Amino acid sequence: MDALPRHIDTAAAPAVLVEGLTKDFGDVQAVRGIDLTVYSGETFGFLGPNGAGKSTTISILCTLLDPSGGTARVADFDVLTQRDDVRRNIGLVFQETTLDVYLSAAQNLEFHAELYGVPRALVRPRMQQVLEMVGLWDRRDSLVQTFSGGMKRRLEIARGLMHSPTVLFLDEPTVGLDPQTRSSIWKYLYQLRDTEDITIFVTTHYMDEADHCDRIAIMDAGKIVALDTPAALKAQVGKDRVEIRTDDNDAAITAIGEKFGIDAQVVDGTVIFAVADGEQFVPQLFEMGMAIRAVSVARPSLDDVFMAHTGSSIRDADQGPARGSGMPAHMAGRR
Repeated sequence: MDALPRHIDTAAAPAVLVEGLTKDFGDVQAVRGIDLTVYSGETFGFLGPNGAGKSTTISILCTLLDPSGGTARVADFDVLTQRDDVRRNIGLVFQETTLDVYLSAAQNLEFHAELYGVPRALVRPRMQQVLEMVGLWDRRDSLVQTFSGGMKRRLEIARGLMHSPTVLFLDEPTVGLDPQTRSSIWKYLYQLRDTEDITIFVTTHYMDEADHCDRIAIMDAGKIVALDTPAALKAQVGKDRVEIRTDDNDAAITAIGEKFGIDAQVVDGTVIFAVADGEQFVPQLFEMGMAIRAVSVARPSLDDVFMAHTGSSIRDADQGPARGSGMPAHMAGRR
């Protein structure tokens, strides 16, 4: 594993400690015996397609679901026997908005502070602090129904911080947002990491977002199949990704396999395969006489890591039902 940044405290009690965690829904195994340690101060990413078990795991860690087996501790409290202590020490931003759109931004935060017992004298200064952090202080008295999707997401992050949690859980925090807004959300999360004594645990199926994390766990079919820093995971793949567009992709795959013994596949109409030195390899393709219309070579990405561990790209996995669990397609987006 690569060296971790200084803001991560590996000597302190883990922010999240999971051992042998399982969750069954009848005959469906959504989480299949995972072990996980998230350090204090870490920005930790859960990467995987819809239906991989990410949201189910988050729900267990936040005491919204009971596990079927195993143990889990958050902020050094047991999620089953110390539920209230866990809830006092976490913030949670759901995939779907849970704001009251008929209230103002300030009223939403005041209500949250009341629920969590924030002393009245601290509510106003804390509200200003978190709203300024996400760029919404000047809109504090505006009704939430007038906010854009990105503004609502930023407000939900601010609300999750009102009671100064030890661990902030964000379940697909940028889903449905445009790229510019997604980028701004991560800018605020960087600022949060630098200004608050907090651990951030985020689930995502966006590869570029996982790259922002200190470490990531790749989850597939209810299991963690890889866990390390983004750089270390990419280094494990070790090969370049070559993408070509041809007039006959099936013929190209057959020819590449017969001549070089390379397994290629088609993703979004493009033939993709991995080789040790892509730039040196590409000229050999043209020598075969294939009608190649476009070619590109890229260093290993997290999508390559996902493909190496699961046999498919995360885009392909997202389009199918929950992977390997037998979960019905209509449930896949909710687990």
